Amino acid sequence: MVALFIAIVADDLTGSGDTAVQFVRSGWPTQLSVGRARQALADPAASQAEVVAVTTHSRALPAEQAAAVVCEDVAALRAAGIKRLYKKVDSTLRGAFKAEIDAARRAWRDDAIAVVCPAFPDTGRTVRDGVLYVNDTPVTETSAATDPVTPVIESHIPTLLGGAQVEAVEGETPRSLADRILAAGDVVVVDAATSQDMDRLARAIALIGERALPIGSGGLAAPLARLWAGAETLGSVVVVVTSQHSAARRQAAALQADGAQTWSPTLMQLANDAAWAEWSEGVCHASVAMPPQATVLLLAPEGRLPGLDAEAVAARLGELAGRLVRRGLADETANQAIGGAPVRARNEAADICPADKKVAGIVATGGDGASAVLAALHAGGIALVDEVTGGVPLGTLTGGPAAGLPIVTKAGGFGTDDVLIRAVRAVRERRFQS
Repeated sequence: MVALFIAIVADDLTGSGDTAVQFVRSGWPTQLSVGRARQALADPAASQAEVVAVTTHSRALPAEQAAAVVCEDVAALRAAGIKRLYKKVDSTLRGAFKAEIDAARRAWRDDAIAVVCPAFPDTGRTVRDGVLYVNDTPVTETSAATDPVTPVIESHIPTLLGGAQVEAVEGETPRSLADRILAAGDVVVVDAATSQDMDRLARAIALIGERALPIGSGGLAAPLARLWAGAETLGSVVVVVTSQHSAARRQAAALQADGAQTWSPTLMQLANDAAWAEWSEGVCHASVAMPPQATVLLLAPEGRLPGLDAEAVAARLGELAGRLVRRGLADETANQAIGGAPVRARNEAADICPADKKVAGIVATGGDGASAVLAALHAGGIALVDEVTGGVPLGTLTGGPAAGLPIVTKAGGFGTDDVLIRAVRAVRERRFQS
């Protein structure tokens, strides 16, 4: 049995579904309920989910009734232990828009900030200067204005909500955006016209924490699903690059520039057993002091040395990666035993398991290197779940002591310069089940 962690509250079933699927794509076990919160929480299927999407069926209700329904459902979800709430609203502002947002904010927590952005750039919905546009047309000039049940009469969302507006600033950091939202008030409408704007806003919401009540469509749900998954991923990602291909070297350089902590032995250290033992033990010792979510790059040196073939280099680095993973597993198991029973990474483990000793996943570039990592961990194979990009699969190890550990494998001569950065993010920003 798993524990519910995130709730989506939507005013209709189709909206609930198109938002819930964003969490499915990020690996969250998700249950889409056709009914309200109490029905969803009583459904046996909810015991297998970490995300539950409930439907209030309030789109056509008068504002007072819609508010009461939303307030009751949010309160029930809070009582059930939900830690994160996403309020799904119509991307064309239909329904009791203000009433439901105000009700959700009040029911969520006393100091909640409603962060409102119904933009969904991939479907033509954008917010500029507080105005919602549908394919560059203000929403009140579209068919939403003549909706027979809930016609939209206002395009300027801050006017509709009586809230503040925060404009998009190109190149702004998520921290700066978070600070501007915090200073703006209890109901804040944030501009967004591109996927980059949506990602920046999601990161700002993550920085604000549980005070932030994100309110939007599927466009904001997608990056939040990834970020909330990443926030629950403890430990380092170990990247092993054994390929000598120029593409692999560029990719490793990009990863280093992105902040990866890099260890690269000399050819002589790889060739000599004593030198290798000393160097690799030094890496293991240094790894104990790594930041909680470090990226560790084990990089084969360039060049050749007589008697040292590519297979031997891959075996050395693969074995070292396996050693780092096994040490992390041993440390985690020992700490879990403190409480007398296994603990889940996203709650108790954060308090008693030292994250700097845990490995969250592996990325292996080069066929020999990937094979060596699997051999070092006695893995029988990889259960594939997705791909980082075309030809770069993502999965979890099967068999061996590290079964269930996320892994990305990639050919050495393949991929764009940022593919390793993307691979590390794919490991971090996805929910994997143990």
